[in-house]
Amino acid sequence: MCISIPLLLLLIFALTYLPQKIMSIDPANDSMITFFDGSTGLETQIINQVDIHHIINNLNELTFQKGKPSFLYMGYHFRINIYNDKHKSIKELIIDSDDTIRYKGFFRYSRERSIDYDYVVQLIDSQK
Repeated sequence: MCISIPLLLLLIFALTYLPQKIMSIDPANDSMITFFDGSTGLETQIINQVDIHHIINNLNELTFQKGKPSFLYMGYHFRINIYNDKHKSIKELIIDSDDTIRYKGFFRYSRERSIDYDYVVQLIDSQK
């Protein structure tokens, strides 16, 4: 009995490293996305529904593998906040590159597909 509890805890912890989706959001219920550019300090609000749908659908399709903790890492490229139609933040994460995000204290990597990073960069550049 004493050995089964630590083994069970180890198994539960190991299961958190299985690839998983981090988003399953209906883009029709979202009113806005904000991007904070960590390299320039500028924040951009996206309210165009076509852009919101593209970004949300892209992130919904991705599966991420949990990596190392991100607690002590400073700096990032984009911090993204997704708001519902009641203007409440429903998801926050950091996009570091086309295959890497930070979410809930860990780096997470997408192996099979990539974040449409170029779309995000072009969208933010067009808002400046």
